[in-house]
Amino acid sequence: MEAQLVHQHKSITPPKGVEVWDIDPYDEAILTNPIPFFAELRTKGGLAYIPRYEILISGRYEETREIFYDHARFLSSRGVGMADFKLETPWRPPSIVLEVDPPEHTHNRRVIMRALSPAVVRKLEQDFVEDAQRLVDEVLAQGEIEAVAAIAEAFPTRVFPRAVGIKQPDARKLVDYGAMVFNAIGPDNPLRQRIMAKAPEIVPWINEQCDRSRLTEDGIGATIYAAADTGEIGEAEAGMLIRSLLSAGVDTTVSGIGSALWCLAQYPEQFQQLRADPSRRAGPAFEEALRFCTPVQAFFRTAADATTVGGVEIEEGTKILCVLGAANRDAQKFESPDEFMIDRDTRGHLALGVGVHSCVGQIIARAEGRAILQALAERVSNIEFAGEPVWRANNSMRALDTLPLKLS
Repeated sequence: MEAQLVHQHKSITPPKGVEVWDIDPYDEAILTNPIPFFAELRTKGGLAYIPRYEILISGRYEETREIFYDHARFLSSRGVGMADFKLETPWRPPSIVLEVDPPEHTHNRRVIMRALSPAVVRKLEQDFVEDAQRLVDEVLAQGEIEAVAAIAEAFPTRVFPRAVGIKQPDARKLVDYGAMVFNAIGPDNPLRQRIMAKAPEIVPWINEQCDRSRLTEDGIGATIYAAADTGEIGEAEAGMLIRSLLSAGVDTTVSGIGSALWCLAQYPEQFQQLRADPSRRAGPAFEEALRFCTPVQAFFRTAADATTVGGVEIEEGTKILCVLGAANRDAQKFESPDEFMIDRDTRGHLALGVGVHSCVGQIIARAEGRAILQALAERVSNIEFAGEPVWRANNSMRALDTLPLKLS
């Protein structure tokens, strides 16, 4: 008997003992201000049932980490969005890193991690530091800036495509592609529909940039294609691995840097702590911004078989929305979680995932974040709001749309 589908996944009824919560987690008011939603979600227990989408949702740290970590019981290969790839054809070929499970995932991830060797990352970090210093000097001379465009988007779209080896990057297309990927994780709502209207223009351009002929000979992309030359992966797989880097390596860092800037303006005493020791505190400050704002707010997992979490019986094919942003503010894990403190022990935060599906490009994202925060702390005395920040609605990503700042 075929499964009945709802929102491109298997229809389920509420498991015994789970609260039915009549809320839309994709309401734009929630997406732009999710903190009250996070707090209420954690009061619902380890899991709640959302009847609008017939999914389970988790927001407490313990259950969310269990589901996210256990790739055998909770699959990524059936889609990290609402659609179940076992039952529905995805809008693009699935990522061969994010949307596969071991052993295929292990093989593909190994190729990328070789391209991101310690020696490569050390050289990239030197370049990031120099680029960050130049950029901060430029914006400091302006005084008042719109920091999303001037820093949060400008820096990653300048340094990351160059690291990959893209010869002719287009910052707007890279950012819009990320918005497309992360909006597609949610339902087919107006947010998704608006950005997907750009797919005929953006997706072919992205695919072209991943072709060997479009890449420099000394970037991460060339190293990945070297694995195709030895027969370790196919030519097409090499291009798909590079596409995976572009999918996850731009918007997440844009969001992380933008959120860090917002945090430092919102909590000026924390910026002064950072200024007291920029080289040592830039990394912890960026980690705390990742925990506090969590760029990718939520991913789905699909139950591979009937199983239990926290005593709740879950049937095969159940879609579970893991709300990482809520888990990262769970007081059972982090003391005073709604306070931004750069000297906090952030170990265990879920902003970059956990287990085999932790962010493959996290070492680069962290290097970019450290570089820009250190450059700011070394050159800027004060960061203040010059207007009202505006958060951008996205089905999965928490990011600023505009951030007016005054630097002095």
